[in-house]
Amino acid sequence: MLRRFQAGAPISTKSSVGVKLRIMQTIQHSVEIYASKENVWKVLWSDQILRDWASIIDEGTYMDGDLQEGNEVKFISSVSGYGVVSKVEKMIPNKYVSFIQVADIKVGKDGSFEKRDKQWTGGKESYEIEEKDEKVILSLKQETPDELVEYFKIKIPKALERVKTLAEMKRI
Repeated sequence: MLRRFQAGAPISTKSSVGVKLRIMQTIQHSVEIYASKENVWKVLWSDQILRDWASIIDEGTYMDGDLQEGNEVKFISSVSGYGVVSKVEKMIPNKYVSFIQVADIKVGKDGSFEKRDKQWTGGKESYEIEEKDEKVILSLKQETPDELVEYFKIKIPKALERVKTLAEMKRI
């Protein structure tokens, strides 16, 4: 069961030189999951399982890179070729990870990465897993471009419900 959705006040994301890039809104979603925090973490970040739930948000999404604090990872749609390069800002395995989007990219015809319009650049996203009684609460907080808030209000709850289903399966 989805517990909440909140949209915060719009924020301006600025580059290091102070140029205004995008208007973002902070949105939050949470879901209660009857599974261990380790199982939820595995569902979130194991390659094949991530592809399952993340494709609900953007078809064909996969992660390229090593999920370690300080590293950059890419989240890319194999269908559209669009994606973001994200720096792992902070990570506590099985509990918390936060990203800052450092570049918007498109996979070129030759497989190279090309920069594209800065739709997500500068935005932040975090996943927190909190143990409570016999369940965990998975919370996602995301700075979302203003024009995509309505889209994510629909897609993220569906993706989190898929995470819940997968994490509650005993065979993972």
